[in-house]
Amino acid sequence: MKVWQKNLILILLVVVIAAVPLWLLPNAEFGGADGQAEEAITELNPDYEPWFEPILEPASGEVESMLFALQAAIGAGVVGFILGRITKKPDGKEKGTN
Repeated sequence: MKVWQKNLILILLVVVIAAVPLWLLPNAEFGGADGQAEEAITELNPDYEPWFEPILEPASGEVESMLFALQAAIGAGVVGFILGRITKKPDGKEKGTN
């Protein structure tokens, strides 16, 4: 199997994994873990008060989402760079020399 065929299969698999939950549960709420954790804490201990307040609160949900996406993109770039450096093919040089 050629590399482009493997890549195509992986891309299709990712699309299927992302689309199936949306297709099977069209009216479901896909909430984040933060909201679920807050509900669980309130249910277990209604008098709970947070011990920490954020220093900088994002202006809106869109800004918060943008910062999260930026963080994910930077992390993916770092991981991709490291994996690329680890798996690169030598270009005619002996291993261990610059």
